Amino acid sequence: MKFFTDYTNLALIAIVLISGGLLLWPSLRRRGGLSATDATQLINRRNAVVLDLRPAADFAAGHLPAARHLELADLKAKILQLVKNKSNPVLLVCQTGQQSSRAANTVREAGYAEVHVLEGGMSAWQRAGMPVVKQGVAK
Repeated sequence: MKFFTDYTNLALIAIVLISGGLLLWPSLRRRGGLSATDATQLINRRNAVVLDLRPAADFAAGHLPAARHLELADLKAKILQLVKNKSNPVLLVCQTGQQSSRAANTVREAGYAEVHVLEGGMSAWQRAGMPVVKQGVAK
């Protein structure tokens, strides 16, 4: 019990707890989204199906290579038609990542085992300098 009554030891314990919390903070804050680099690896290595949930005009202005367009409002009704194999990973993309995060639960409820969200959405993808397809031409 002497260990816990010494102020020096209490200060060291506090430092350990605070530093541990600061080290864990980025992983807790991430909320399961994939960075642009991680998303590219998922697409290339595991043949993930990319669903772009943005409006048609935004999709036409630029989207990920091999992305399929699906309006967010039609997600529940058409997900089974677009992604036949429920064991394939699904990557959801919107402009900022917020709509995709909410839509991920709908896709999971439809029975898909592995659902991912592009963290930061198309905005983060473009900031990372990743390729964008614009009306059939890669940029």
